[in-house]
Amino acid sequence: MKPGHSGILRIVKATGYSVQGFAAAWRFEAAFRQEVLLFAVLTALACWLPVTLLERIVLVSCLFVVLITELLNSAIEVVVDRIGCEHHELSGRAKDIGSAAVFVSLALTVTVWSMVVVNLVLTRFQ
Repeated sequence: MKPGHSGILRIVKATGYSVQGFAAAWRFEAAFRQEVLLFAVLTALACWLPVTLLERIVLVSCLFVVLITELLNSAIEVVVDRIGCEHHELSGRAKDIGSAAVFVSLALTVTVWSMVVVNLVLTRFQ
C-alpha cells in the first residue's frame, strides 16, 4: 500500500484535485466549455421532453460520456505536450486517437438523441 492520506482526508483531497481538474479544463479547453454548455442545454431539454425515465437517463448519460471523454482527451493532450513540443509520430497518434474518442462519444450522443426524439415524434403522430 502506498503511503498517503486515508479515510475522509483522502476523499477531501481527491475532491480538491477533481475541482482543480475541472477548473483547468474550463480555463484552458474551449471544447470542454462548449460541451458543458451543450450538457446544460440538452439536460434541461431531456427533463422537459415527455419521455420515460429510462429514456431520460440514457439521454443524460450520453452527455456525461461526452464530458468524460473530453476530459480524458484533454489530459492526454496535456501530457503529450508536456513531454515535448517537437513533432513525433506517436505523440500525434495519441492526440488523434483521443480526438477520435471524443468524436465517437459525440456520434453516440447524436445517435441516441435522434432515436429517442424520432421515436417520440412517431408515437405522438400515430
